[in-house]
Amino acid sequence: MNLLTGSGKSEHFRALILLVVTAVLWSSGGLLIKSVDWHPLAISGARSLIAAAVIRLAFRGQPLHINKVQVIGALGYVATVMLFVSATKLTTAANAIVLQFTAPIWVALFGAWFLKEKTTALDWLTIGLVFGGMLLFFRDQMEAGHLRGNLLAVASGISMTVMALAMRKQKDGSPFGSVLLGNILAFVFGVPFMLDGGPSLAGWGIIALLGCFQLGISYVLYSIAIKHVTALEATIVTMIEPILNPIWVFLLLGETPGPWSLAGGAIILAAIVARYALPALKSSANVQGAR
Repeated sequence: MNLLTGSGKSEHFRALILLVVTAVLWSSGGLLIKSVDWHPLAISGARSLIAAAVIRLAFRGQPLHINKVQVIGALGYVATVMLFVSATKLTTAANAIVLQFTAPIWVALFGAWFLKEKTTALDWLTIGLVFGGMLLFFRDQMEAGHLRGNLLAVASGISMTVMALAMRKQKDGSPFGSVLLGNILAFVFGVPFMLDGGPSLAGWGIIALLGCFQLGISYVLYSIAIKHVTALEATIVTMIEPILNPIWVFLLLGETPGPWSLAGGAIILAAIVARYALPALKSSANVQGAR
């Protein structure tokens, strides 16, 4: 698949666009998963099997050479899914999301060591603004306590970091291999929970949507984009995912977000656009103008 062509700067801009689309697709999971009457890990396993088929089909012309970094990325992917599901059961959804999205901090700290990708003062400012916006966004839903669930949520942020760093490490190889293997492992872990009954026909339809679009196509796009952006860029840009969830709720259920949520979401979007989108758009325009 060659969705990105042209100069390095235009490839970078297109990669950012793919990450935004990825975040939009990821954000559809919340409402869709709640619509399926089945064990969460069974849903996770079933959608991952479909996602694995979509990913392999998308990259069918590319060889898959399994290596250590690929396996590390796959384990990071599975751990992220399992830990986040567990954290959501043991703490509030808001706590789980905010603590998982400490991932950019870990990427900034370990990216320089593992990938030799520098983190600038502007990057740290963006991380601070985005995380501050996230706290505002979930201000009314955050709760104290729930120590075990909160720790699992932090761990899911660390495992998300492992996945992002390992996939970026394969920028000259086949990063899709990590999510392909990760989804196969997620299916294997989900099998025991699938043995006790199953969803309705409509539920299977929703699982098919989750597997094809929310996971499959989204990780196809992410695998392409990660070759052309830093691990930190990939992690920060996809942080728009949690602020898109209430937009779906508003559009489909008519629930209006509160003022703190609107303020927090505006800060997150403004910080990401100012740091990555505007400079990339300007560079892409300069490249096009020079042709």
